[in-house]
Amino acid sequence: MRLYFLRHAEAEQLAASDFERRLTERGIRRTQTAAQGLLKLGIKPAHIYSSPRVRALQTAKIVAEALDLPVEVDDGLDFDFALDVVEELIDDLAPDAEVMFVGHEPGMSEVVGDLTGADVVMKKGGLARVDVEFVTEPFSGQLIWLIAPRVFDRLGE
Repeated sequence: MRLYFLRHAEAEQLAASDFERRLTERGIRRTQTAAQGLLKLGIKPAHIYSSPRVRALQTAKIVAEALDLPVEVDDGLDFDFALDVVEELIDDLAPDAEVMFVGHEPGMSEVVGDLTGADVVMKKGGLARVDVEFVTEPFSGQLIWLIAPRVFDRLGE
């Protein structure tokens, strides 16, 4: 199973509440470029799960639109995102499924680290791919790659 972890793109610093922080224009452009990069790489997950926070949901919707997929909002991808949420969301999926999770730090890096043992820092707009065997005990995977936003920028040129 291929799992993709996408940290939301650059967001505004000030908003009425943290929940409502929106992507900046730069964040929107970079996410659009990343989405085109995903198309070039042939990445099309069966599910895109997103945090309900505005900046993550905007990021997920930009990617989903480019890939012609719906976004599934799940509260588990909010700030308390953890490995058990991943296990729950993929539990009934086929072993060859591809799934994307869109959320926040530190949860994205922590989950990738918990799955792989790697010390990962997810940059805003960064994407990690982790391959897992059909749910094993303990649940674990292998970090295949980590793409920084600047790599997507170059792919978009």
